[in-house]
Order: sequence, then structure tokens, then C-alpha cells
Amino acid sequence: MYQFNDQFSKAAGQFADAAANVNRLALQNAEKAFGLHLAAVEENINAAFAFAGELIEVRDAEGLKAVWPKGIQVARANAERSIGAAQEAFAGTVKTNEAIGALAKSQFEQATSQVKAEVEKATKAASKAAK
Repeated sequence: MYQFNDQFSKAAGQFADAAANVNRLALQNAEKAFGLHLAAVEENINAAFAFAGELIEVRDAEGLKAVWPKGIQVARANAERSIGAAQEAFAGTVKTNEAIGALAKSQFEQATSQVKAEVEKATKAASKAAK
């Protein structure tokens, strides 16, 4: 009875450690993704306000024609920055998921080896008792 309790306690402890590691990895990934998006939004806002400052100074149609291409460039750069941040966050999420998968795989392998060891031990004990 005590052996079962010890095995259960050990397995529960290993599960808790693995769950803590998974949570740590997930939180680090979320923090990094949030930071990437926040930096992109900050740069986009700064570029938009800089363009708005130039746009306010326009007084006639000729000035608007001169500023218009820069506005399109600012919008394009903002879109590229946002897409780049999303791609980088996605790549980080894929790597995090791979790390979580590797952690789960190692947990399953460790549990399997422990079960095999217990089965071998029980088989040896049963064969000795049968003799």
C-alpha cells in the first residue's frame, strides 16, 4: 500500500514539475509576443503622428500632392511592421510548442521506463514465487 502511495506521490510531483515548466514556457512566449506587438504599435503610432504633423502644415493642393506619397509609404511601413511582428510572434509560438512537445515526450518516456521497471520487478518476483 505504501509503495503505491510513494509511486503516486512521485508521479504527481513529476506532473506538477512538468506543468510548471509548460506554464513557464507559455508565459515567456506570451510576454515576448506582447512585447513584439507593443513595439510595433509604438513605432506605427510614432510614424503616423510624424506624418500627421507634416500633413497639418500643408496649405494647398500642391503641398498635398507632395506629402501624399509619404503618407502611402508610412501606411506601407506600418503594415509591414505589424505583419513582421505577427510573423515573429508566430515563429516564437511554434518554437514554444515544440519545446512543450519535447517536454511532454520526455515525461511520457520517463513514465514508460518507470512502468517497465516495475513490470520487470513484478515479473521477477512472480517467477521466484512460482519456483
